[in-house]
Amino acid sequence: MAVSMNTVPWSAGLSYGLLALPLAFVAMPLYLSLPAHYAQHFSVPLGALGLALLLARLLDAVCDPWIGRWVDGVLMRTRSRVLLGCAAAALVLWASLHRLFFPWSESGAGLWWSFGVSLSLTYVSWSLLSITHQAWAARLGPSDGLQARWVSWREGLALVGVMLASTTASWVGWGPLLAVCAVALLAGLAGLARTPWVEWRSPAPCDAAGALLSSPWQSSAFRQLMAVFVLNGLASAIPATLVLFFIRDRLQAPAWEPVFLGSYFAAAALSMPGWVRRVGRHGLLSCWRLGMLLSVAAFAWTLGLQGADAWSAWAFLAICVASGAALGADLVVPASALAAVIRAQLSQAQQEGRTFGWWNFASKLNLALAAGVALPLLQWWGYVPGESQVSTTGPLSVAYGLLPCLLKLSAWGLLIHFQRRALGSVLTPERSAT
Repeated sequence: MAVSMNTVPWSAGLSYGLLALPLAFVAMPLYLSLPAHYAQHFSVPLGALGLALLLARLLDAVCDPWIGRWVDGVLMRTRSRVLLGCAAAALVLWASLHRLFFPWSESGAGLWWSFGVSLSLTYVSWSLLSITHQAWAARLGPSDGLQARWVSWREGLALVGVMLASTTASWVGWGPLLAVCAVALLAGLAGLARTPWVEWRSPAPCDAAGALLSSPWQSSAFRQLMAVFVLNGLASAIPATLVLFFIRDRLQAPAWEPVFLGSYFAAAALSMPGWVRRVGRHGLLSCWRLGMLLSVAAFAWTLGLQGADAWSAWAFLAICVASGAALGADLVVPASALAAVIRAQLSQAQQEGRTFGWWNFASKLNLALAAGVALPLLQWWGYVPGESQVSTTGPLSVAYGLLPCLLKLSAWGLLIHFQRRALGSVLTPERSAT
């Protein structure tokens, strides 16, 4: 498929981004539905289940950089070999996910063996596909604006997968859901086969100054970008962890949950084309700073919401729309910025895979840290889930609304600081249009 160096045709963007839909489709049940499924259907104690999931997720995060190194080796092969590897990973992903929800034993040691093996294979195969998918696009955009278009297709279709997964399971059950997942994986692989392919460059690992690079961490721009990404990601992960508590106990509006979540993700998806256009005109850093400030300006209003009244529900809906629009910047800019750093300092080192491996490690670490920080803090402050009194939900409001805003403002300040350093020299508006 021929693609202009100045734009991404919708057919090419759809072909590339389509694999993100089943990958997001798979991720949602793993994080949201799996604990309840094992607790309700197999009577697994919550304590043991929580510990098992925590250990599995930590192992998954730690393995991502190593998986990234392996992906770098895979991407040195021919296009057909890469596609064959992706097909094998997709088959393992679907089979292990199926066995995870329909284990070969429903009790005792057999259940735990089935759970452990299936969950491990699901995580590994998902990471292989995800990192390969991300690294593939990192080589397609010679400018920040063009790279942002590839990223927006990937993240936009991932949002579609999230919304489908969050609604389909309760309607159709796990059998039909897994059938839909299989079809989506096949469609994603077919789309990837039609996506433009850039042959691997000859190995010559060096940064902009000519220094040898054996690791992404030797790039100062990568280290600075990662610091902002982790801090900003933590600011987003905390409210994601606490949003259902806030809706049910602070707002007392559980019936509004689908409306709130749907409007949030829809606003994010609809805002991404606007952020992509702004990247081409003003550069990545300018867009990211604006997105952070928009998020703070919207989210700060959650501190004044309380009680079961229509005004609070409608006000929170407006906050969801505004903060969802800000999320569009977080979906488009950071991954595009990482691709720019790769082009400037890491492309000749053949490190796309391991760079995105570390990136995914940071993303998963943010989710773990959010739960590890926010939930114990709420308990220490005296919040009890299920209690709706204003006095008991006050700490929830602070953790959900104030803490993310402070972290987001810290990330904004850190981004301004790094703009005067290596990160700014790589992510300039001039480079965006190059």
